[in-house]
Amino acid sequence: MLKVVSPGLLTTVQDGGRTGYQSRGVPVCGAMDRYALFAANILVGNDMNEPALEITALGPTLEFESANIFALAGGRFAAALDGAPLKPGRAYAAARGSVLTVGAAEEGFRAYVAVAGGLDAERVMGSAATCIAAGFGGYMGRALQTGDRIGMKAPRAWMSGMTRRETKLRYSAEPDIRVIMGPQDGMFSQRGKDIFLGSEYRLSGDCDRMGYRLDGRDIEYSPGNDGNIVSDGVAMGSVQVPSGKPIIMMADRQTIGGYAKIACVISADLPLLAQKRPGDSIRFREVSVMQAQESWRRMMRGLRALEEDIAAEDIW
Repeated sequence: MLKVVSPGLLTTVQDGGRTGYQSRGVPVCGAMDRYALFAANILVGNDMNEPALEITALGPTLEFESANIFALAGGRFAAALDGAPLKPGRAYAAARGSVLTVGAAEEGFRAYVAVAGGLDAERVMGSAATCIAAGFGGYMGRALQTGDRIGMKAPRAWMSGMTRRETKLRYSAEPDIRVIMGPQDGMFSQRGKDIFLGSEYRLSGDCDRMGYRLDGRDIEYSPGNDGNIVSDGVAMGSVQVPSGKPIIMMADRQTIGGYAKIACVISADLPLLAQKRPGDSIRFREVSVMQAQESWRRMMRGLRALEEDIAAEDIW
């Protein structure tokens, strides 16, 4: 078991998301930064989509009531095991009674703690992702609280190749977030689209797992349009524009929406976006569907290469 000594700012159980149920009004939820989730799970020998703890801004203090291997990946957080500082993106062995302390984010905004064998979390519709709005999945459908105890399905005191269980996740320091224009970009004037692609925006204080509201120049609609549409599906990364201001829809987004979407953030840049914090600046850059697909394939190739390196036999 993992005992929560203190929960941090917002610590939830998340996996790859609850897919296949948006048509019934069920949010996908899941990890904001799937790149970091996947890497943390690979480091401890799990399937990439295995549930892990998602940490936001300020991390928890956790006591291992059973020995296990764990990894912390994502943004750089001040972290220590029994007082000894830890490096991010690396697997460690925790003895029974060891205490993992994750402090404040030093770079980025989110990190993931994965344990070997995975967490014993509540699965609803095939996923253990916590849906806070509806109160299901993960651990009692809510963020962790002091005194909670989370099961670990198959803890392991030792794993081979511990020296290879390390990676450095690379997040671009540039403010550019790549997007594919549409599906309703025709509802905006050319000047509006130029403003969207040519302006700097800042993440407002109104940013959470549901969406990021941006501060910056208003985006102009085309004549006769006001941004309202017949409600349709909302993908993660969709950029809605109600009243001229862009909002990027994130993991806990609603399943449908009635505002025009000028663009959608490409999947490979969603992890970068998830590591942004209120006050950070971003700019949007248009790319093609082919470029977006190749960026995703490149990211996944890197993760597969990490898997293969860890799985390589030790040479004696």
